[in-house]
Amino acid sequence: MKTVQWKNLTAPEKQAVLNRPALSQKPDLSVKVAEIIAQVRTGGDAALKSFSERFDGVTLQVFEVSAEEFQHARGLVSDEVRQAMHVAAKNIETFHALQIPKNVVCEVMSGVVCERRPRAINKVGLYAPGGSASLPSTVLMLGIPSRLAGCEVRVLCTPPRKDGSVDPYVLEAATLCGITRVFKLGGAQAIAAMAFGTESVPKVEKLFGPGNSWVTEAKEQAARDPRGAACDMPAGPSEVLVIADAKANAQFVAADLLSQAEHGPDSQVILVTPSVALVKAVEAELLTQTETLPRAEIARAALANSLFILVENVEEALAVSNEYAPEHLILQVADARALSGQVQNAGSVFLGQWSPESAGDYASGTNHVLPTYGHARAVSGLSMDSFYKQITFQELTPAGLRSLGPAIESLAGVEGLEAHRRAVSLRRQAIARGEA
Repeated sequence: MKTVQWKNLTAPEKQAVLNRPALSQKPDLSVKVAEIIAQVRTGGDAALKSFSERFDGVTLQVFEVSAEEFQHARGLVSDEVRQAMHVAAKNIETFHALQIPKNVVCEVMSGVVCERRPRAINKVGLYAPGGSASLPSTVLMLGIPSRLAGCEVRVLCTPPRKDGSVDPYVLEAATLCGITRVFKLGGAQAIAAMAFGTESVPKVEKLFGPGNSWVTEAKEQAARDPRGAACDMPAGPSEVLVIADAKANAQFVAADLLSQAEHGPDSQVILVTPSVALVKAVEAELLTQTETLPRAEIARAALANSLFILVENVEEALAVSNEYAPEHLILQVADARALSGQVQNAGSVFLGQWSPESAGDYASGTNHVLPTYGHARAVSGLSMDSFYKQITFQELTPAGLRSLGPAIESLAGVEGLEAHRRAVSLRRQAIARGEA
């Protein structure tokens, strides 16, 4: 990993250091994804079958997972893993249940009542990546909040394996979340199927879940199409930034960096510290720990795009982090909770040396679907709010309209919208005539 001394950099150099590496995608990715979406929209299931053969190397006659396949999968999951899923699910449900939005009612002035009522999004499409690793944890992160919200239709897509089956851990997680409709579909074609619907895949109103650059591009294109589906958040490669002081445990720091680096070669990990000695110790630990990682080559590729940043103190480290806006922020410092008050931009924060990023990824209860690529400056991670829309209501009594009416008429007049003004004035005249 490259080491830079923050104080020696000019402002443009600092900005350059914090720039993410370019997304690993071909220049014509947008065009190719648009072609996939167009073919799914016109060809339906036939197009999905063709893409499954082309991209997943499997021929499927039926995309939806059957009840028998669900049952078979249960027999392949050990009691230990099933129990671990139950622990994670309980914590996720406990934390997310506290976030369920409530009705807001306020009489802003006498006779004028305003309300805000949450309504669950009726039909949601959930995506759990496959590829080099199955992610049953993502099913829990999407499935539990959508169940708590009461979303009427929940569709889960996940890539098929080479034998045409779905990873049993993904199906077990789906069962735990009460998801009964699972489709063996991956990539941009899965997103297109859920966004626009096919003969077998229901059309949904909003898309959720992480994925590769093809999935991300497909979600963004579907969200721009008024006939498509909204998406949860903008996303890019996974990332973690660790702030550590001189007393931090180098072994823990290295493990946290590698836990994110092993996600993919385009992941980015950054250590920001005032301690040169810690940098050297972490470097040594990275070499040692990488040797025994099953995904060592992926981690090494990610580390090649990653950084050690030397700063004057932890306060300056926080300023660097706020500028970078990491998906995951780990504070391995003496008083992490006190320092956390200075955090402005981050997807999810882990306080102290006993709070590994892995806890949030799996079982602490927070959600691991988070904004990446700097979007944490303005976008929140997945929460219960993600599965609701909010509808406002207002009710005015005759006395309320009589009091508020002059202000409405005045503002409508300024904007030159006579019909707006008249809608109030006609009613005020009727009230004056005693017709209320």
